[in-house]
Amino acid sequence: MSYSPLANIHPEAKIGKNVIIEPFATIKSNVVIDDNCWIGPNAVVWEGARLGKNVKVFPGASISALPQDLKFAGEDTETFIGDNTVIREYVTISKGTSDKFKTVVGSNCLLMAYVHIAHDCQVGNNCILANTVQVAGHVIIEDWAIIGGASALHQFVKVGAHVMISGGSLVRKDVPPYTKAAREPLTYAGVNTVGLRRRGFTPEKIGEIQEVYRYIFLKGLNNSKAIDLVESELAHSEERDYILSFIRTSERGVMKGFTTNSASFE
Repeated sequence: MSYSPLANIHPEAKIGKNVIIEPFATIKSNVVIDDNCWIGPNAVVWEGARLGKNVKVFPGASISALPQDLKFAGEDTETFIGDNTVIREYVTISKGTSDKFKTVVGSNCLLMAYVHIAHDCQVGNNCILANTVQVAGHVIIEDWAIIGGASALHQFVKVGAHVMISGGSLVRKDVPPYTKAAREPLTYAGVNTVGLRRRGFTPEKIGEIQEVYRYIFLKGLNNSKAIDLVESELAHSEERDYILSFIRTSERGVMKGFTTNSASFE
């Protein structure tokens, strides 16, 4: 353990082995920091923070701050950060409210500089949020999603697994899994084939996913009709059923499909 004498560490904070806390960092009470973490200068880890192993918090970051939500009434809530996650300079992560009582960022994530994650968000494992991505409250981002820099996600939006969202996007609708999303308004731009190949998806499996999205986004059908046709004409698979379940349960509706005014990047 290496704690700078210039760090402000509450005596009730629980800190694991081989943790480094740099000068002028602040660790509040009711904080748990697991083994091998590094807390950079001027970072603040507020009450309710729970950091896993090997987490790196860069200078100026603020973890588990009070929510920017006028309905918050001081309830006891938490923020969970998974193992091996990197939180770069001036990232801000708010703790939960009475909605979910926690904000969660998974393991092996990279939150680049100036990212904001608001109260009650759930970010999965292996996600990358590029510089200045702004995530409003109650957003769900599933595993392996990549959000391009300067994108803004509306509250209650859901982003599926293995999604790639173009930089500067305004994400007002849900983004189904395995897709790329771009343009304004946000539109289907093909299947994230490069990302899927990198993660071990076979060409056959990628082809199956592409075929599902041809029905959903490229045939000019409404979602209900497209889903019915997919179920009747395409073979059952875990990926097919995940896509259909995601679209069926979407509360905000999903992003736009292909139009003749835009080209597919598939």
